[in-house]
Amino acid sequence: MAMARDVKAKVAKLKKKVTRLKDLLASAAAPVQGAAPARAKPVSPLAPAAFPALPVIRGAEFAAVEAGVRYQGRKDVMLIRLAPGTAMAGVFTRSSTRSGCVRDCQAKLAAKVPAGAGAAIVVNSGNSNAFTGKAGDKAVAEVTGAVAAALGLPAARVFSSSTGVIGEPLPHQRITAQVPALVAALSEDAIELAAQAMMTTDTFPKGAAAIIQGDGGPIHIAGIAKGSGMIAPDMATMLVYIFTDAKITPARLQKMLAANVDATFNSITVDSDTSTSDTLLAAATGQSDAGPVSGAVAKVFEAALKDVMTDLAHQVVRDGEGATKFVEVRVTGAASDADAHRVALSIANSPLVKTAVAGQDPNWGRIVAAIGKSGAEADRDRLTIRFGDILVAEKGWRAPAYREEDGAAYMKRPELVIAVDLGLGRGKRSVFTCDLTARYVEINADYRS
Repeated sequence: MAMARDVKAKVAKLKKKVTRLKDLLASAAAPVQGAAPARAKPVSPLAPAAFPALPVIRGAEFAAVEAGVRYQGRKDVMLIRLAPGTAMAGVFTRSSTRSGCVRDCQAKLAAKVPAGAGAAIVVNSGNSNAFTGKAGDKAVAEVTGAVAAALGLPAARVFSSSTGVIGEPLPHQRITAQVPALVAALSEDAIELAAQAMMTTDTFPKGAAAIIQGDGGPIHIAGIAKGSGMIAPDMATMLVYIFTDAKITPARLQKMLAANVDATFNSITVDSDTSTSDTLLAAATGQSDAGPVSGAVAKVFEAALKDVMTDLAHQVVRDGEGATKFVEVRVTGAASDADAHRVALSIANSPLVKTAVAGQDPNWGRIVAAIGKSGAEADRDRLTIRFGDILVAEKGWRAPAYREEDGAAYMKRPELVIAVDLGLGRGKRSVFTCDLTARYVEINADYRS
């Protein structure tokens, strides 16, 4: 009897412990007031195996915290502190409804920079602070002002970005309240945490890097990006931050960014929708042992910068909402590069083409239709269409040797090339896209709910 009572007592104690643990778990999972619970998302099948090992950029420090801007239980605000003398450059969306953050960044980059000034970038996810009127402008000022005060920087050197739901006031107090914690957490090694903090419908953080040999030492480049939906060419259709320890002037860095945007971030599309918050900021801290970027080194540096931009752009497509296929639409033989771009975008943005790709259906007739509607010069009897190396159509008709089963087998691959030669000139362009699946509809049908 005594043994039975001891067992019952132990069971009762265990039950109490279990109850307390359940209460603690429920409390930890309870959403912040006004915030939505974070949802587990399957990682894109096109994702890289892991976040890459990015080089430390001397003069750049990173931090990320949970502020409950919209979601609880995840880091949603990140801060970057940049060394005195950092050169800044940027390219932004041309949307007429662009956010207060974008307009503020544009104004600050156009302003005269105090000699030797440092800089900072603060980014939140969960709320884009777009189409929020004067309240949105005030939120930008409050957030950047709090960071400036905490880091001892001029307010004109604090840049901000917001990404997430459009048209809802940004609860900026939740961000400013976390500024001390962000400053305390700053570290050269926390760039991956920063990449994670700006994710919205992304399923993986995105990073890329390059190292070149400069005059007197190595020059490092590291970049991070977010983007998954609302992706269409209009620079940059995402948030992208690139850091280098190079000694380079703001004007030269700006020129390099602008020169390489069209072939990278303006050559991807997920769903043909341009965001209100698209931002690409580049920061050069000047902390490398190498001499100033010039001459032959400048060409190598620009090529490496383009490689990083290309890598990040392609990762965004690989993380396209619901994507299962990575597709290059390669157009050659156009009357001009501009015509090649029109045709490539027409194909890449066609819902009929994208759903056929999703269904692994080699429906090349949809490609023909997309070429015809593009507005570019085209001649039915001169163009050819290929799936990879498979000749599908030529001379105004299906190629005699083409077999439907070969096309169907090719479409099962996770990475595809749809190649079109217009037979008219030397114009060429590639656009990178993904398929359009039912998962894309699911994600966007309940994005706010």
